Amino acid sequence: MNSEKKIVYLIENDKVRRQRLQTVLTFIGEQVTVIDAWSGSVPKDNALCIIAGGGVDNLEQLASSLPELPFICTSAEQTAALQRANVLGPIADSVDYQELSRWLHYCQAYHRSLTSRYVTGDQKRGLLDSMLVGQSDAIQSIKQMISQVAGSDANVLVLGESGTGKEVVARGIHEVSARKNGPFVPVNCGAIPAELLESELFGHEKGAFTGAIGMRKGRFELAQGGTLFLDEIGDMPLAMQVKLLRVLQERNFERVGGSKSIEADVRVVAATHRQLETMISEGKFREDLYYRLNVFPIEVPALRQRQEDVPLLLHELTARFKKDRGVGLRFTEQSLASLSKHQWPGNVRELSNLIERLSIMHPDQLVDVQNLPPKYQHVDYLPEEPEFPDELLEREALNSIFADDDFDETDSQEDADRLLGSELPDAGVNLKDMLSELEVEMIKQALEKTDGVVAKAAELLSMRRTTLVEKMKKYQIK
Repeated sequence: MNSEKKIVYLIENDKVRRQRLQTVLTFIGEQVTVIDAWSGSVPKDNALCIIAGGGVDNLEQLASSLPELPFICTSAEQTAALQRANVLGPIADSVDYQELSRWLHYCQAYHRSLTSRYVTGDQKRGLLDSMLVGQSDAIQSIKQMISQVAGSDANVLVLGESGTGKEVVARGIHEVSARKNGPFVPVNCGAIPAELLESELFGHEKGAFTGAIGMRKGRFELAQGGTLFLDEIGDMPLAMQVKLLRVLQERNFERVGGSKSIEADVRVVAATHRQLETMISEGKFREDLYYRLNVFPIEVPALRQRQEDVPLLLHELTARFKKDRGVGLRFTEQSLASLSKHQWPGNVRELSNLIERLSIMHPDQLVDVQNLPPKYQHVDYLPEEPEFPDELLEREALNSIFADDDFDETDSQEDADRLLGSELPDAGVNLKDMLSELEVEMIKQALEKTDGVVAKAAELLSMRRTTLVEKMKKYQIK
């Protein structure tokens, strides 16, 4: 992923206005380059956008020659005269940095949504395979439906639970359609306040309401020639549903406060996790709008309904996470089997969140069942109990018995003579067993002297409490 910061190119003949724009852009952290584009070419590979003043004819010629770049106009006359999806603005004379920040944020979204690939019919399947991961019958059916509807401009309604990937389906429709070179503009109808939704969708004219200091294009206008994705359409207020229905029927609209009719050259894909038919019976959703949107329904299955796709999704999501974050994960066969049995109430979004959590806990490691959070452990597993060489165990036993931060050779020798108390028999001894028995006896005595208080017993034995606890588990001492 290219992390190089893109440049804002500034074309403005008015020196005072140019200086003001340059100052504000620098203040909000943008890289700015002032150019005279009317007499030469504009670098486009590293450009975020072009903020342009000057004549309408010059701007029209430049904007049409660079459809992959968004333009922000410095005057309302330019914006009104140029009915192009990549021409935004205008910027107020006062150069409000909050407004400018919003336009720049949109320019970033423009770059993310834009595709310059020319996909042939033979490539559609490969493209959908890369976007919709899975080999289950349900996913194969969705890919087939996308391929069928992509060739038309029919409205599509994508249904499914939250987190199933409804926007991925909408993007798939856009990417393999004839509108693939136009913008893909998403709108979350539930995240925008009801009183602002009309302006957000259709735009507004200067002075249309308090705070409307300039003309602004809406999402319908910004999606011209492309696809408008209306997410969570079930959360749209009834009053707004009426206005949306009119646009879908007549294929034109007016900005708020305006009278000029603008053609709606967009393909509409809507999505919701709600039961719209139930909402219709409750009077919360218009039946006529439902049938206008529901020309071609696509229902995205929950992840629990295609659990055989979980290993493929894990592989794809971990690969993306490795590419984006530089941290990878690998899964054992047992952990994959366990995750494939999970019900996934949060669907693919929950799976993605789990991968992020595991990458923090076990970066670039092999994840087994015991490494999964408890609610994802659906298969039995044996706890790891590694065996160590006898020499290491004997050394550990000796160290634990005679360990003392204030080591005194004389005291240690006296302790050893007292504990051992006898010479080595001619027949020899099993040193490992003898040390273990001695260790058990010392631990029991220490616990008895401290009335079973493990922390105090550990002090008597000059070892850490956690070490004593592990030894008590090892020897089954309660």
